Amino acid sequence: MAKVQKDPQKHAERMRKIKQHVDKRIAKAQENKGTFVLLTGNGKGKSSSALGMIARALGHDMKVGVVQFLKGEWNTGEIEFFKQHPNVIWHIMDSGFTWETQNREQDIQSSEQAWQKAESLLKNTELDIVVLDELTYLLHYEYLDEDTVLTALVNRPDTQHLIVTGRGATESLIELADTVSEIKEIKHAFKRGIKAQKGLEF
Repeated sequence: MAKVQKDPQKHAERMRKIKQHVDKRIAKAQENKGTFVLLTGNGKGKSSSALGMIARALGHDMKVGVVQFLKGEWNTGEIEFFKQHPNVIWHIMDSGFTWETQNREQDIQSSEQAWQKAESLLKNTELDIVVLDELTYLLHYEYLDEDTVLTALVNRPDTQHLIVTGRGATESLIELADTVSEIKEIKHAFKRGIKAQKGLEF
C-alpha cells in the first residue's frame, strides 16, 4: 500500500509551529542548577545510562562521586575503568545482593554504612555529579529511613547533579526528581537461558 503523501505546505506550517513551541521552551529553560535524574523501571539499562553520564561528565573535566548499593564483590568493567580516573570517587556497599546475604540485620547495617558514604558525597561541594546506583532497593526494603534520604537529596549543593537508579522508585523520589525515565523490559536474554555477558552486563 502506497504511503499517503502529506500536503507539503501543511507539513511545513505544522513544523514551523512545533519549532516555535520548542524555541519558546528553550528560551524559558535558562536556569542553571543541579538536576536530579531518576532512572527506574524493570528493563535493562538504568545503571548503564548513569555510567554514560559519568563518562560524559568526565569528558568535561567534572568531578563525580559514585555509591553502588547491592553490587558487593561483583567485579565489573566499569569499576575497573572509572576507579582509575582521578576525578572519580567510587564506593561499593560491602554485603552485595540481599538475596545472597539473607540476613536483614546485616543488610540494614551495610545499607547504613553505604549511606554514610553517600551522605558525605551529597555534602561535598567539589563534586559536580553524584550517582547513587540501586538506591531505590534500600528504600523499598526499608533498610534506610526515606525521610532521612530525601532530606539529604534536597539539601545537596545547589549546582550538584544527582542520578539515582533502581527498580520500584517510590512516589516521593519520583515527585522530587527533575527528570524521570522508566526503562521498560520487552524481553531479556537471561530468560532465554543466556548468562550475563562480559562487556554488556558486567
